[in-house]
Amino acid sequence: MKSRMFSRALALAALAVSPGFPAFAQQRAAPLAEPGPIAPPYADMADLVIASPLVIDATIRSTSKIKPVEAPGLAPGATRFYVEADVNALIRGPGAIPPRIGYLLDAAPDGTGRIPKYKKSRVLLFARPVPGRGDQIQLVTPGAQLGWSPASDALARRITGEVLASDTPPVVIGVGNAFHVAGSLPGEGETQIFLRTADHRPVSLSILRRPGERPRWAVALSEIIDDAAAPPKPDTLLWYRLACGLPRELPDDSVASLSAADSAQAREDYRLVLERLGPCGRTRPPVSGGGGPA
Repeated sequence: MKSRMFSRALALAALAVSPGFPAFAQQRAAPLAEPGPIAPPYADMADLVIASPLVIDATIRSTSKIKPVEAPGLAPGATRFYVEADVNALIRGPGAIPPRIGYLLDAAPDGTGRIPKYKKSRVLLFARPVPGRGDQIQLVTPGAQLGWSPASDALARRITGEVLASDTPPVVIGVGNAFHVAGSLPGEGETQIFLRTADHRPVSLSILRRPGERPRWAVALSEIIDDAAAPPKPDTLLWYRLACGLPRELPDDSVASLSAADSAQAREDYRLVLERLGPCGRTRPPVSGGGGPA
């Protein structure tokens, strides 16, 4: 018993001084998501995977309540636990991790006002390592422990593969210049909108209108737009980068060099792209202070 208490004390000390913990502690606690056949929305899962150097499938072995005096920044009504869990699989990570890990969990009451019981629950953990403590992790946000389900596991693995792929789409950070060229027939024309990305890779949107036809749009990930360019498939990383990263309106400076008529058409075509993409679908705030863009 003394050995376990000493281990827990060391873990608490390591987690308390690890980078980012004060900001983590100030965030609102979140209850464990119940396992089920339906996975979270793609955008919610992508936010977690991208922010997390570690994505772990684990089973909770034990939980120990931490006294409020030892839990700085704990949200009112929440309970902080020190959790020990057995690792089932490392979905994302730089290398092997110990078979048993520990971490802090801030838990809010459920709909009945009770704190959920976590022991023996299978969970997905989205976390960062604790420097100098290979057996300790830190959740990237209080809501970064999800109840495991086959659908959630499959989605987390699929997004991890997309994020780590050599051709992963770049992070969209804004909109650059837009251009519009009217055709020779009424209602005919093409708009091209260049996007700004975190690593300066080229991304552009093209919208083509022809009389009597439904407008077509495509996204290109190179300097050249060819016939292979197409809209992204929903619930893919490229779709997520656009649906969740593009501003809701075309910025004024993007069309500053255009005539009034061309500017109006470019804005209309941009709105068409947003409409076709559909809503981002986030149901929770995006994770901040995570593993950085990926």
